[in-house]
Amino acid sequence: MRTSRVGMILCSLFLVATVFAGAQGRKPGLWETTSTMTWQQSPFPAGMTPPAGSPFAGGPRTTQVCLTQAIIDKYGAPPPQSRAGDCSIIDVQKSDHGMTGSMVCTGRMTGSGTIESSWSDPEHATGKVHFTGTVQGRNGTMPVEWSTESTSVFKSADCGSVQPLPIPADK
Repeated sequence: MRTSRVGMILCSLFLVATVFAGAQGRKPGLWETTSTMTWQQSPFPAGMTPPAGSPFAGGPRTTQVCLTQAIIDKYGAPPPQSRAGDCSIIDVQKSDHGMTGSMVCTGRMTGSGTIESSWSDPEHATGKVHFTGTVQGRNGTMPVEWSTESTSVFKSADCGSVQPLPIPADK
C-alpha cells in the first residue's frame, strides 16, 4: 500500500518532467514526449523496485500532452499538476528558445527542483527536471531525489481526446 501511495505521489510529479519538455515557444497543440527518469535517492525500500511499466521503473516512457496558448503565455511550459501537495513554479525565465524555473512543493511531498526546457525549432523540444525533497510515507518521511530528461515532438494543433492541463491559481 505504501508503495502505491508513494507511486501516486511521485507519478504526479513525474508528469511535470514529461510535460515540461513538451513546451514550445509559440505552438500550442498535441505533443508527444519521451522521458527517462533516474533515481538518485529512491523512496522505495532497499531491494524493492518500482512496478514494471510505471514511470519510476526507469527506461523511456512516452506520453501525450495538450499544451494550450494560455500555458505558453503564463509559464512558457506546463505548470505542475500534483496530487502530492501544492507545487508551484516560481522564478520563470522565458526566452525565444527556452525557459528555466524552480519548482517548489509542500504538503505530503516537499522539496524543490530546477526545470529547464529548450526548443531548437517549432516542432522539437528537450527538457530536464531535477527534484530533491521528502515524501511522507506510512513509516515517516523519506528522502527523494530524481532527474528526468525528455524529448518532445509536436504532433498536431488538435489535441483530440487529450485534455489540456488546468492552469493553477496564483499563490
